[in-house]
Amino acid sequence: MTATAHDGGRLLAISDLHVGYADNRALIDRMAPESDEDWLLVAGDVAETVADIRWCLKTLTSRFRKVVWAPGNHELWTHPRDTVTLRGVDRYEHLVEVCRELDVTTPEDPYPIWQGPDGPVAVAPLFLLYDYSFLPDGCATKEEGLAHAHETGVVCNDENLLHPDPYPSREAWCRARVTQTARRLAELPGDLPVVLVNHYPLDRHPTEVLWYPEFAMWCGTRLTADWHRRFPVAAMVYGHLHIPRTTYHEGVRFEEVSVGYPREWRKRQGQDPPGTPRRIL
Repeated sequence: MTATAHDGGRLLAISDLHVGYADNRALIDRMAPESDEDWLLVAGDVAETVADIRWCLKTLTSRFRKVVWAPGNHELWTHPRDTVTLRGVDRYEHLVEVCRELDVTTPEDPYPIWQGPDGPVAVAPLFLLYDYSFLPDGCATKEEGLAHAHETGVVCNDENLLHPDPYPSREAWCRARVTQTARRLAELPGDLPVVLVNHYPLDRHPTEVLWYPEFAMWCGTRLTADWHRRFPVAAMVYGHLHIPRTTYHEGVRFEEVSVGYPREWRKRQGQDPPGTPRRIL
């Protein structure tokens, strides 16, 4: 853990920036903190290409006191538009090195301590993936779930673009990441609250409002269903669903902080302006 002592500022969060879209890129151009002490948590899906990821995170680090990043599935895609053709773990490790060049905190770095208002709180960016355990009703196995998804036409692009190399499967990679991360979280002081930042929700309940429930298979793992009780969680920050909202589950606050695609954020009424980070602390 590392400590950074500040008396003011806010702990803010956002995700699913998708800056490959020109309108979303413009949102980043306008994004600014309210104070020099603000931190920004970025819960994945910045972009599909390393060049766009670098541009976005570099822009944000020039404005916010600290930027903390957890990867989404889009960063992990080996996309035909990207000149970087690395796959799986090699691609993730390359992105971690890019972040370190920019002084962005990643899931591989010591967890920073927020010492501003409502602190001290540990901020833990996570990289956990999913294991197809959020199955559709009536399906008992991954194979049944995927068959049902193909029948309905709701299949995540991960199936073609997110490679688990050298792991034999995405679920094997997920299990390894969950084991490693749980060990690190258990090493935190038991009386220190923690904000968990992951691209996917740590519990299935946020997926209950999906228009296409089959998509839940690519939205997390049951292995983390008790983490909001197992650890002293002040808030659980996630994205991926493109349904920004606040929910409470067993007394713990879950914050979905997605921007989403332009066609989505243009339809939202009565909310903060598009591209406005959510205040966590």
